[in-house]
Amino acid sequence: MEEIINKVANSALEVFDLEDYYPKGIRTQIDISQWLLEGFLLKEKDFREQLKNHDWSQYQDHYVAIYCSTDAIVPAWASILVAIQLAPFAKKIINGSIEDLDAALYEELLPKLDYTTYENKSVIIKGCSKKPVPMRAYVLAAHNLQPFARSIMYGEACSAVPLYKAPKKA
Repeated sequence: MEEIINKVANSALEVFDLEDYYPKGIRTQIDISQWLLEGFLLKEKDFREQLKNHDWSQYQDHYVAIYCSTDAIVPAWASILVAIQLAPFAKKIINGSIEDLDAALYEELLPKLDYTTYENKSVIIKGCSKKPVPMRAYVLAAHNLQPFARSIMYGEACSAVPLYKAPKKA
């Protein structure tokens, strides 16, 4: 009987797994509508009073996304005021969803990595992940890998989709 050879394990493929770089920490969404009259109307005096009385220390070392879950028309300063209250406690604050927050974290982190280890190598950007890696992180990873990698694929080694192949050098 012929020996079965694991070609994937023996290949020169480098796996770039965004999950390895997933920033650790608590992610929290703060819904501004909780401080609006019936979730829709911002009364400045009441809004400021509720923010003043809110326990902001509960967000110590959290990554925070500020959003409004209702169709209320909220002035820009409202989110900014919430962010100012959070500033002494939160690690990072953005206006948007948790996915926007994760994308912002990756946008901060990925450009700082050393991609020279992928120089002239075939790289697979691992596709399956247990953590919520946003699509923007995959796009940014490919962008940062492209100047270094000989080729870039997406997925798993057994079923990778080719994305990029460096032009042959003359």
